[in-house]
Amino acid sequence: MTDTDRERVVLIGKESVGKSALAAGLTGAAPADENVGGSTVSSEVYRTDDLEIVDTPGITLEADTETTREALDSLERAETVVLVVPATDLDRDLDDLLPLVEGRVGAVVVTHWDRIEAVDEARGVIADLESDLAVPVMPVDARALDRVAADGGIRTETDGRGIDYSALAADGRDVLAAIRHTSGPSAPSAGSELPGETGVRTGWQLEPPARIFERSILGPVVSALVLLAPAAVAVWFANTVAGELDPLVGAALEPAIAWTETLPGPLAAALGGSYGLLSMGPFLFVWALPTMLIFALFMGAYSASGLTMRVTTALHPVMRRVGLTGRDLVRVVMGFGCNVPAVTSTRGCSDCTRCTTISAISFGSACSYQFPATLAVFAAVGMPWLVGPYLFVLVATTLLYVRLIAPLEARTTALAVDRRTFLEWPRPRAIWREARRSLEGFVTTALPVFAVICVAAALLEYLGALERLGVVLEPAMALFALPAETALPVVFAAIRKDGIALLTSESAGVAALSPVDVLVAVYLAGVLLPCLVTAITVAREVSTRFVATMLARQAVAAIGFALVIAWGGRLLF
Repeated sequence: MTDTDRERVVLIGKESVGKSALAAGLTGAAPADENVGGSTVSSEVYRTDDLEIVDTPGITLEADTETTREALDSLERAETVVLVVPATDLDRDLDDLLPLVEGRVGAVVVTHWDRIEAVDEARGVIADLESDLAVPVMPVDARALDRVAADGGIRTETDGRGIDYSALAADGRDVLAAIRHTSGPSAPSAGSELPGETGVRTGWQLEPPARIFERSILGPVVSALVLLAPAAVAVWFANTVAGELDPLVGAALEPAIAWTETLPGPLAAALGGSYGLLSMGPFLFVWALPTMLIFALFMGAYSASGLTMRVTTALHPVMRRVGLTGRDLVRVVMGFGCNVPAVTSTRGCSDCTRCTTISAISFGSACSYQFPATLAVFAAVGMPWLVGPYLFVLVATTLLYVRLIAPLEARTTALAVDRRTFLEWPRPRAIWREARRSLEGFVTTALPVFAVICVAAALLEYLGALERLGVVLEPAMALFALPAETALPVVFAAIRKDGIALLTSESAGVAALSPVDVLVAVYLAGVLLPCLVTAITVAREVSTRFVATMLARQAVAAIGFALVIAWGGRLLF
């Protein structure tokens, strides 16, 4: 069946109500990698044999966000919608969203059904609501839906209390049947349009219990530690695993590198020279790949468990003083996995803080290619302990930079939190969904681009261009008390952040530098400019003019901070 033969159904709801889990559970598939109505990433398509289920961004009525505008735009073009509302706050969500979907053909799915205790009585209320709305109303535990089996059956999971909700809630077959009943040319027209209001009141408003995140002092501290956990685990891995594997992998490749010396000059340089593929390539698998997976798994677990929103709320009072909301900070931390999706996710930021958040990501989010490259450099020079000072300097200068560039309204904005999320153990399937996307991006993007960087650097060295470049840039590097050889990683890091790994080459001469000089070299290469892909993404998301301003502003700030670190460090040490 072609895409045009499938009926398109749009899921509409607020944030954290389970739309994505519902779409994945009904189809048993990953979202298609395609644009939906002009958006990229924010809306995703899940397919069955006869349906296209469009998962739209969560609507945030309390904030002026790009994601809400995109969701409303998708709704404007939709013929069939499924309104997704949580049982824990059903009345309020229906009051807020029914006016938006009025007149659309569709159905209502009530998620978080596992939070309802008096299920039999609650099903009676659902029946009254269904009668009043005159559309199908189906209670589900969206997180427990599994893929539909080939025989048309469906597997369900029990919750943590051992209750099988398949006997108490609608299963995937019921939901799919209701969607098919309301969509397409053969669907009945009478009584299938959503009204703008309902007279049925459930009285359900279940709040999750307060945790340590809600405490005034401990809450921000614990939340900050939660956000730092991926970096801590990555550092632990680097010091205990990658640092041991790196020399072993290097020794195993020595015969192959020696063999390249028998090849023609340019080919020998591209494969086995100081910057050749065999010399530099293993960095990706020993350092970058594990670090990327660590961040992907952590961020997937945070999202699936509900931690993201709790941390957001706890850190907001602290972050607003520098010009970010708690929601913005989470996106900056997402950048430690990859800057590109982090920048795209700023569509969920308020308009008055979005550009500040993007600037913070560009400056201070050491992505999963930059961060392991940094760890590799510190390990190569025998100074793994430098990661602590590096992270301190990176965080401190990023906060100072944001405070300097943030507009006044960004420092006074309120945080729009519709409700506090429930905390639960994350499900492996949801975590893997996040990690799989990052792994695919690593294989399809990181590997090819880093290979190009290595080959380009090797050929430039073979042609003598690096030596000439060093002569040109030597005065600039001298400003930071760095040798001319460190210019190459700084230049290539502006194209791709794992270019910092070129500092591990013997030709870079970093091994002879002092700890302060190593710190300055890595810091300058990391923050002078965003990588090329990040800059292109920002231009697409905002504008070319904003990118030009951001690049100039970031370069000036990075040079200023690096000069202070270089000469201040020399005075102190």
